[in-house]
Amino acid sequence: MENGHSVSNGITNGHAIKKKKENGHVITNGANGTNGNCPESSHHFLTQLFETMVSEGIDKANDRKNKIVEFKHPKELEQILDLDLKDATSDDRLLSICSDVIKYSVKTGHPRFFNQLFGGLDEYTLGGSWLTETLNTSQYTFEVAPVFILIEQCVIKKMLGLAGFDDGDGIFCPGGSISNMYALNVARYQRFPDVKLKGMHALPKICVLTSEKGHYSIKKGAAFLGIGMENVIPVKTDNQGRMSPTALETAIQECQRKEMVPYLVNATGGSTVLGAYDPLDEIATICQKYGIWLHVDGAWGASVLLSKNHKGLMKGIERADSLTWNPHKMMGANLQASVFLTKHKSVLLDAHAANAKYLFQQDKFYDVSYDTGDKSVQCGRKVDALKVWTMWKAKGDTGMAADIDNLFTCSKYLAQLVTSTEGFRLVQEPQCTNVCFWYIPKRFRGKEETQEWWQELGKVAPEIKKKMVERGTLLIGYQPDGDLVNFFRMVLSNMAVTKSDMNFVVEEIARLGSDL
Repeated sequence: MENGHSVSNGITNGHAIKKKKENGHVITNGANGTNGNCPESSHHFLTQLFETMVSEGIDKANDRKNKIVEFKHPKELEQILDLDLKDATSDDRLLSICSDVIKYSVKTGHPRFFNQLFGGLDEYTLGGSWLTETLNTSQYTFEVAPVFILIEQCVIKKMLGLAGFDDGDGIFCPGGSISNMYALNVARYQRFPDVKLKGMHALPKICVLTSEKGHYSIKKGAAFLGIGMENVIPVKTDNQGRMSPTALETAIQECQRKEMVPYLVNATGGSTVLGAYDPLDEIATICQKYGIWLHVDGAWGASVLLSKNHKGLMKGIERADSLTWNPHKMMGANLQASVFLTKHKSVLLDAHAANAKYLFQQDKFYDVSYDTGDKSVQCGRKVDALKVWTMWKAKGDTGMAADIDNLFTCSKYLAQLVTSTEGFRLVQEPQCTNVCFWYIPKRFRGKEETQEWWQELGKVAPEIKKKMVERGTLLIGYQPDGDLVNFFRMVLSNMAVTKSDMNFVVEEIARLGSDL
């Protein structure tokens, strides 16, 4: 006892910690001078924060009657939010700040958030995320993540089967860009194993071929791995945004004439803007002819493999060597959840293993084949599989397929609505759940569509987007594409979306653009 208070001593990071009881609360005084203030057994701060997250971050935030965003410019936000790190803050004050964090954040779970290739809020994946954070471990050895090792293997095995890579391997990665980087690296190792020890000096001049509409992460990965952005060769696409097999073979032959070695072709299963699916069967035939690794970036669109009605969009995927697939996109899992899959069983371990003796000892008392961390380019690795598993376990294959089918049903309905509504024009018929369109204000209608007309029309989408954000009623992205001026790219990935939401999209855009 000390002055009537109980005191216990503990050690954290080599520092003594004292705990004393005051007014029914345990006060922890650490060597860093901070005070943690929490009722014994009731966990006051966490309980209150949880209630705030549910009421404000879930119930209110995802109600169609409420705003998607309360937009403030950066300097305004800095004035509103108490972000400085200095003296300790009371629980009540910290809870108030957390409430402001929710208030001024974009509500990506809102049924009318269509801005990115992710969105929605599934209670099962959220529960998995919360459980992951509570248990706070790293996904590298069975020793520290026994359940999560098994869960990751379970989810990966399921996804491998859907892709037709039954005897393959895979790993959860921190995002689709890193998954694509894995493809660049393991394909290089498979073709040129000396690169692991001797580096690029041991290789001929290598190159990568990718769709001109493919994701920019291929260029970034090439820069990161020392291949060089100039050695990423764009391949022409057709008028639907799909890679041309004829153009691909021509590009391969041109590389060979320049004494370059094409070692990987990156095809796309659902492109970022148009949602285009490359003809994988034809591309695979060409890759086999020239002995080139075929990777498919299906970060966005591979989730159609869950649906018997739409999996045909990925026809030929079983002939690929590897696949990027992001469950946090069309499948609706919480960020982040990205998987790299390959049909080559040992290549991940062979390409990446460094055999760190302090982690991957071979004389452990359990089966060390479950220490999967050496397949990764990371050491510590976030547990990303649990939130995918909880969602899939709750819904089953049938429920997951129904979610995908609903997204396609709503996107088709929106495309029909755009086609039949005055002042709207489709960019092209959607292949995926991307619906791309222009809104044409009244002053543009019935006039000759000259170059100047199109240039002026390109200013419409940014103006309407500004009004969307300011009013907080709707969030949809826009961009140009090639010779096409700015258009709206409406992306459906929120499982809560309905046809009524599609009606609202068209009505709200017409309302916001009525005075332009």
